[in-house]
Formats: sequence, C-alpha cells, structure tokens
Amino acid sequence: MGANTSQVSDLSESQSIRTLIGPDAISENEPFWNQLISFTFSSPTCSADARLLEEAVIPLAKTLIQNNHRSGNFGALVRVFLSRTKELKISTECQDQLFIWQAHNALFLVRCLLKVFIREMNEEELHLQFSYQERPPGTYDSICEDLLEELVCNLVHLIVEVPLLDITYNILFEAVTILLVLLSYQLFHKEVLREGLIYGYLTRGRCLSLTSRLVKTLLYNFIRQEKCPAATHVLQTQSDGGGLLYGLASGVASGLWSVFTLGGVGSRPGAEQDQNPLPLSNQSLLLLLVLANLTDGPDCPNPYRQAVTCFKNTQDSSSIPSPQPHTFQINFNSLYTALCEQQKSDQVTLLLYTLLHQNNNMRTYILSRTDMENLVLPILEILYHVEERNSHHVYMALIILLILTEDDTFNRSIHEVMLKNISWYTERVLTEISLGSLLILVVIRTIQFNMTRTRDKYLHTNCLAALANMSAQFRNLHQYAAQRIISLFALLSKKHNKVLEQATQSLRGPLGADDTTVLPDYAQDLNVIEEVIRMMLEIINSCLSNSLHHNPNLLYALLYKRELFEQFRSHPSFQDIMQNLDTVIGFFSQRLEQAGSDLSVERVQEVIQKGATALPKERLKKFPELKFKYVEEEQPEDFFIPYVWSLVFNSGVGLYWDSQGIELLGMDSP
Repeated sequence: MGANTSQVSDLSESQSIRTLIGPDAISENEPFWNQLISFTFSSPTCSADARLLEEAVIPLAKTLIQNNHRSGNFGALVRVFLSRTKELKISTECQDQLFIWQAHNALFLVRCLLKVFIREMNEEELHLQFSYQERPPGTYDSICEDLLEELVCNLVHLIVEVPLLDITYNILFEAVTILLVLLSYQLFHKEVLREGLIYGYLTRGRCLSLTSRLVKTLLYNFIRQEKCPAATHVLQTQSDGGGLLYGLASGVASGLWSVFTLGGVGSRPGAEQDQNPLPLSNQSLLLLLVLANLTDGPDCPNPYRQAVTCFKNTQDSSSIPSPQPHTFQINFNSLYTALCEQQKSDQVTLLLYTLLHQNNNMRTYILSRTDMENLVLPILEILYHVEERNSHHVYMALIILLILTEDDTFNRSIHEVMLKNISWYTERVLTEISLGSLLILVVIRTIQFNMTRTRDKYLHTNCLAALANMSAQFRNLHQYAAQRIISLFALLSKKHNKVLEQATQSLRGPLGADDTTVLPDYAQDLNVIEEVIRMMLEIINSCLSNSLHHNPNLLYALLYKRELFEQFRSHPSFQDIMQNLDTVIGFFSQRLEQAGSDLSVERVQEVIQKGATALPKERLKKFPELKFKYVEEEQPEDFFIPYVWSLVFNSGVGLYWDSQGIELLGMDSP
C-alpha cells in the first residue's frame, strides 16, 4: 500500500507492497514499516467493495506465501503491529491519533493477508507462516515465540483494554473483525470443528482469564450501537498550528477516517451500506455469537458460553458468589432496550434466544418487565412477514415465543396490554386489540402459511405448543382472534376430509393400475392432520375449561360454527376431548333456543354472558394441563454453528467470501 495508495488498482503497483511480498527480508527496525502503514486506503464496508479488495489481494498474498519462508516478512509485519499495541492505551489517553491510525493500518494489512492465507492453507501451515523469520547466519533463536498466539492474545487485550472513542473506533472494529477471520476456518469444513490451534488459544490459553471481560465488552459494543465517527472529528486537536506532525498526518489520515462514512474503495453509496450503519455493534455481536457457539472441548466446557449463561444485572446487589466461572455484571435495562430496538436482524433475534434459553438471570428479568410489548411486537412482526424471512429466523422467533409462554404470568399479562393501530398488520384494521389476541392472530397466520406453503411439521409443533401454553389464560379474546381460531379448525377439518377421500380412493386403486404403482403416503398425511386437529381441540377445550366466562367471543364463534365439530364426535381419536365441547355447545344451544328465534347479535352475546356463569364446571371433564417446554435437540451445534456462520457470511461488515470452497453452508457442491 504505502503512503500514496488509495485505490484497489494501486495495490499491485505499490512499491511498498511489492517489497513486503518480495523475497528480501526487511528488519523490523527499518523505516520501511512506517512508510508501509501510512496509507490513505479505506476499509471496505460492503460486500461488493470487500470483493474488489480481496480479488486484488489474492495474487499478492500468494506471492508472499511463496517468499515468506525466506523473508519472514509476514511475521515481521505482525511484530510491527504487536510492538504498537503495547502503547495503544497510552496513545488513546494522549489523543495520539497518528499512532493509533498507523496501528490500525498494520492490523488491516494483517487481516487482508490472513483472509487469503486461511483459504489457502490449514491451521498448521498458517502457524508456520507466523514462525518464519530472518536470522543472521550462524545465530539461533533463544526464545521459541508463538507469534500466532501472541497476536490472538493481543487482539483480545486490545478489545477489552482500549476504550471506545471516536479515535479508537476503527482499530477496535478491525480487532473484532480479524478474530472473526481467524475463526473462519469453520466455513471451509462441512463437519463442526471441535479442536484447533485458534480454538485452543481462545478457550484454554492465556486468553482464558479475559473471557468474561471479552464477552462483556462485546455485549456493551452491541448495546451502545455507536455509529462510526464522522471524518470531521479527526485530528482536530492538531489543526490549529500545522507543524510537522499535522503536515505528515493530514494527507494520509483523511481517507482512513472515512472508512465507514464514505464507503471506501471508490464505491458508490448503496442500499447495502445503509443496512450497516453500526459496523462495530454488528461485528461485535457476530463475534460473540461465534464464540458462544464454539463446541465444548473434551476436557473443558466452552468458557464463552459459560460467561453468556451466568452474567448478572448490575442492579443485583446479592453478595452470594456465583458458582459459575467467568461471571460478570452488566446493565440489564440497557441490554433489554437494545434487544427491543434491533430485533429485525437475525443475529439480534439469535442473541435474544440464547439469553432467554441459557441465562436464567436475564430470562427472569425479561419476564418481570412491565413493557413486554416492546420485545414481543418486533418478534410478531418477524412472524407476520414469514414469507420474507429465512426459515432459521422464523424458527428463532417462534422458539422465543414458546419460551415466553412457558411462564403463566406472561400468559396472563399479555391480555392486559392494549395496543392501538398495528400498522404492519394489514389483513384487517385493528383499532384496538390486546397483545395476547394479536399474538394468537400472528401464530395462527403462521400455521396457515405453513399449511399452504412450507408444510414443516417442526413449525406446526412450535406454533401449537405456544398456543397450548397460553390457552388456559386466554382472556377477553378479540372477536377477530376468536374467529381465526375457529377458522383454523375449519381449514384443518376441510383438509382432513380431502386427505381422507384421497386415501379411500387410493385403497380402491385406479382402474388398470398395476401393483407397482407408487401411491402417496396418505396414511401419514392423515396422521399428521389428525394430530394437529387433536391439539386444536385440546386448546379450545383448555380455554373453555379454565376461562369460559372470560371469553364470550370464542363461545360465540364456536356456536356459530358448531356444525364443524359434529363429524369428530364419534371419531375414536377425538371422542374424549369432544365430550366437553359437546357439553358446552349443547348447554348454550339450549339457552339460545329458549331465548327465542331471530335473535340479534347483541342478544346472543347477552345469553352467552349469562350462561357462562351458569354452566356448572363439574359437568366438564378434567384433562391434564397443557404445558410444553422447549428443549434443544441433541447436538444443537449441528444447527447453530452453520446458522451463526451463515450470518457472518451474509452480514459481516466489509467481509466477502467466495462461495466456492464454503463447505459448511453447502455452497461447494458441484
């Protein structure tokens, strides 16, 4: 790169770059290094720019690989960076922007080269690239240094020690990004990696003692949602008198500090950049998710997962020491607010799932909030736009609802929160509706979408489990929510009859068909539909048995469509559960007959209201309480590790990977 480089096209022509990748060794004390890391090149912020940069770097990195065993220049570049990290904190306190800027540039160069190295070689070969160094003839190393481990540890130290300020934003972003790059070996393996050099450095080596601080810092980077500083903040302290330092720095720094604000690499502002206005926040969250989902080692659990599962609220004054290692405190209110505000991205939904499922302290705090609508509404909006979301994001949103509905207090309180004018719900104008009724509407809509499109049994199961958990606490259901419950049952009934008819016809067999004709497995389809119908009947029964007098609208909808249920009365799979529905339908039908004919809607509702308090509860058969609990599958890493890396692949700021060779995500198939 060098002092004058500012375009991708300049890279191969840069004398400094050609010297770096050439066969001749350059001593770490040479003035060359100061020249090399004083460049105006802006880091890419979008995938298109990152691709241009990577394509330019690949041939240069390959040349360095060929020459590095003789020159040791890659190791020298790493040591030049490491020598500067020791003074970064002091430089920050002294506002030494030039020093920080040069350290950033050195790290950026290391990252660009490492990105290609990791694609071209395995970890052992990468380790060798760090070990090569120039030695005068006849001399030997007195200290066997592991430069790769030194780099990893220094990056972690940098992230946790250097405060987040305008002048440190970019180097902190680069440190987080290079750790993601170092961990990206997983992308090139179909199977989940359970060991490795970098894995060992982070989970067992010198970094282990910094686990809780790293997790806390990454969480705070996410919470703070800091935008990249504007270029105008740079070098203001030195702009009053010029001088040698300002004269040197102003020409080379102007491009760097527009890293994220101007786009870099000669790009045009586009939609993709608009989606990443918070690069450090985004990248920190991705790194946190990657670390938290590393597999447990054969002799030690993943320390980052331990830290994620046991951290506490700063408001928790409990003096009881935590038995868990790597625990720390963080402001739960700030974290909750960030989770509510950023729910539209996959990675924030995945973080919320992780905290709800694994951190008891955070789950208890979330369930105690009196403003749950701020968290639940974004989740419902994700599900409402199911056709626009990837299936993993939808699963995470559904599982979050399922975990929340395991709590009875949540199930009661959502019916007390009234909402007005939900703009994203476009199927019907909802001027006023409870959060509970809206949740029911969205979950039922998801079930119906799944029935007509994806036909995913796993999706059905989670939707129905959430409804079942809530059913005993259904309160004052909105008229439309009550109608949709019965409409869903009508749809299932229709589908049941259709599959039953197809199954009957297939048993008779078409005329002229031979014995080898392959027929659809209608019996299996019928079994699945009957399971769903059974669950819907149990949900309706649970509501009627536990809160009949609180749900006149559901009773009205049930009576209005009572003929739907007649065909299931004698069905062996539903006879027991149909007894209660028959009792309720019979009781209210009789009352309506006694009230006369041609009743108005208002009169019917009045009869229902009075009858709800008059129906003897002992006439309804008791069934076990409907309660479902989310349990992770065995070996959850087989799902979560590819998912997390798909987020890095698609959402990492300024990172680009050619899909060829990406085996983890199934992209390398011919």
